[in-house]
Amino acid sequence: MTGRFRTRLGRVRASVGIAQLALQQIEDGLNADDVDASELAAILRELQEDVDVPGGLVPALAQVISAVARRAEQIESDRDGDASCPLHEAAALLTDNAGQRLNWAARSLDPQGDPE
Repeated sequence: MTGRFRTRLGRVRASVGIAQLALQQIEDGLNADDVDASELAAILRELQEDVDVPGGLVPALAQVISAVARRAEQIESDRDGDASCPLHEAAALLTDNAGQRLNWAARSLDPQGDPE
């Protein structure tokens, strides 16, 4: 394991740790007794559409997984896609399936809600 590898892996671990803390804060907020359907729908929309930065949590995670898939394509010795194909599929499932299901749930909870 090279020094560069350890440094990069350390940054990934730190970033994942920060993301886990942020997600824990979201989960803690969702456990509040006063969260209603409209607020829950807004939270779902925020996870999928995030109006403050391009993307949202789900699309951003899919983007990271796609980057891993592209890198796997480059380093797969036989180029048969054993590693990259499932990664591309996982990214697509996040955006196409999970993202759409978040939208459906948000519409069900608050049909009149508008992403701000």
